[in-house]
Formats: sequence, C-alpha cells, structure tokens
Amino acid sequence: MKKLILLTIILLVVSQAFSDWDITRGPNPGEIFFMGSTYTGSGIYYSTDYGQTAQCMDSTIWQAMRITADKTPGVVYYVTMVEALYRSDNYGLQNSWQYVNNSINLHINSGVIDGYIYNEFNSHSINYGQTFIPHSYNGFFGSSLDAEIDNEPGIGYVLVNQLGVNDTVFLLKSDDNFENLYLQYSFYLESNSGDVRRLSRGIYPGELFFLNGIEGRLLISQDYGACWIETNKYNYSDIYIGDLVSGRTEGEIYTLYRWSNLMGQNAHTYILYSTDYGITYEVYHPFAKGQEPLLSQFSAKTEDDALGKVDIKTIDSVYYVIGDMPLNVQFYNYSIGNINTYEWDFDNNGTIDSNAENPVYTYSDTGWYSVNLTVYDGYDTNSFFRENYIYVYELTNAKESIKYKEPVFSCSPNPFSDK
Repeated sequence: MKKLILLTIILLVVSQAFSDWDITRGPNPGEIFFMGSTYTGSGIYYSTDYGQTAQCMDSTIWQAMRITADKTPGVVYYVTMVEALYRSDNYGLQNSWQYVNNSINLHINSGVIDGYIYNEFNSHSINYGQTFIPHSYNGFFGSSLDAEIDNEPGIGYVLVNQLGVNDTVFLLKSDDNFENLYLQYSFYLESNSGDVRRLSRGIYPGELFFLNGIEGRLLISQDYGACWIETNKYNYSDIYIGDLVSGRTEGEIYTLYRWSNLMGQNAHTYILYSTDYGITYEVYHPFAKGQEPLLSQFSAKTEDDALGKVDIKTIDSVYYVIGDMPLNVQFYNYSIGNINTYEWDFDNNGTIDSNAENPVYTYSDTGWYSVNLTVYDGYDTNSFFRENYIYVYELTNAKESIKYKEPVFSCSPNPFSDK
C-alpha cells in the first residue's frame, strides 16, 4: 500500500511538472492548443487569436503528458505517462476524449496529413491512431530527446544524446519514413542534459527549429538540418520556457512560458508570439492567477531591418545586430510582469540611457556594444544582459572583415559559440 501511494504521488508530481510544457499548432493560422495552469490544477487550452486569449477546454486531464493537433480541424490527441493515446474530435472539450491505443511514446506528432499521427520514430498511423504501422529505424543510436516530422512526406528527425558524451546532442535524419536514420548534425552544447530539447518543423519543406531550453537558445535550419543559424537567446530563469512550436505562416513562432509558486496560489501562462523567426516577440497573457513573476527580455534590429520583412538568408546577422555608423537600433522589449520601470544601458557603462519601453538608440562610434535591460515592478527587479550584441563598423572594407571575426552563419563546429 505504501509503495502504491508513493507511486501515485510520483506520477502526480511528474504529471504536474511536465504537462504544462506542451503547445501545438492547429490547422489554421492563429490556432493553437496548449497545456497550462488552471484555477484548480492544469488543463488544455484552445486559442484562435494567436494566444492573446484562450478557452480552457478540459481541466480534468491532469494525466496528459503531451498533446498534438491533427490537420483535421478539431482533432487533437494526448498521450499519458503509461503510454495511452486519447483523441478528441471536438477541440479537446471535456468528455469528448476517447481512448484509441496503447504503447505510444510521449513524443507524438501530427498535423501534416489528415489522420496521420506519429508515435515518435517507432511507428505511424494513417487512421487517427486506431492502428499503427511499425518502422525499422535502422541506424538509430543513443537516447531520444525529441522527434519531428517534416512537411515533405517521408522525412523525419530524431534528437538524441549518448551516454558518456556530455557536450553534444545529435540530430538524426530519415528520408524514408524512419526506416533508416543517419547522422545529420551534431550540436555542441554547454550540457547535453536539461529540461527542454524541442524540434519543430516550419512551414516549408526542410525548415526546422531547435529550442535548447536549458540554455535558452533558438536556432533555425532551412536545409533539412544540415546548417543552423541562431536567431535568439532567451533570459533563462525560474520562469522557464515551457515549449515552442512553429505556426502556419512564414516566420511564425509560439513560445510557451509558464510559472507558478506557493502551491499554485500564483500561476501564470504566457505566449510569446513572433512573426520574424523568433527575433522579436509580442507577449500575450492568456491565464493569470495571483501575483505576476518578473523577467527581463529584449532583442533588437537595425532600424532599416525593423522597417522591412526579415530575410534570414540575406540579413548581415540574425542574432547579432550589425551595421555601419551611425547605426540606428530599434529595441524590442518583451519582458514579463507588471512592470512600472524600464532602465536601458545601451553600452554597458553603468549609465541609464533610456526609460522607454521600446526605445531607438543611435550608435555613433565603431566597435562592439553590450546592452543591459533592468525592469522593476515595485516588489522586485530583474535584468537581462546581452554581451557583445551590437557591432558598428565604418563603411569601408570593415563589413567584409566582420564576417571573418564573427562567423554568425557558420554551420560548424559550434552554432552556439558566443563572442
């Protein structure tokens, strides 16, 4: 009896810890499902306005570990800790769930073809989870962290780590529906362990996002994972990045944040919404209970880039902000909390340069600049420091030398290298 009680407690703790992490796109633009806190625990939410508002569809499925939406409108799945698959044909509404299968891995994927759902890389169903077709997955090694399917039929990816290799995770690729896998890329990281390692396909064939949650780094590949570009680095803190999913339009990303304390007395869910590949965000707050947390976050673009559509293939830099002097830089604040004061230090000299929420600043001299944003809410303070984030050059041959000094677009050996 004691063992049974202990196991029940462990399952409850695990489910509460993991269920809030997940977000999935629906078949239509602006349509998302996500797991988040409720007034009584956790549940599944549905939004049709990009996460600005959301309706709690079911607050009783505490056992849901991961969700994924089908391409068929209204169809959504979840899988439990004991590998049971459930399906709703009514947008996840309470009492609409039906048990459909068992022995299903936690990493489920759907949304490319109506009725298709993938049981990680092991098998897939073409009839909404009723039966599954097994895969051979020859060439697989290590322990799987996540799996994703491409928009191009037959192509899939598996993210793995390997025992004894502490600084690398590996991306495996399949061209034949997970019958065979081969090594596509090696990510060299600060640590190969952590809470969130997330792959999410974009809207084009071969477009793939990778969220390294423990380091707060976001990367994108547009060539089936062969090369990667870092687009952003989040401020990692107690308010953690729960999950990430690409949307249904170009450059669209949803990033799920959740936070709670005092046994759920304070609980908040945030959706950070981007239309430029995760470089800048809007903050949406679909669920609020009690006092808000505080987290400083920002990014920037040159003023010229801010006026137009970002083309990550031609822009001088994605992560770094680079331009010739004088360089006008537009800063984008997407901090979290009930903030009443912003303090920007644009050159890390200890002087407050602006108190605006989304300021523009002109850099008149050449060189690298580090930027710090400190935010206040009347109770607490939080800062985010981006070291060597801005580079200003003279309009001579310096523009060519910057790419030699700082290989932002380098595919190897380390897309995570910092200045």
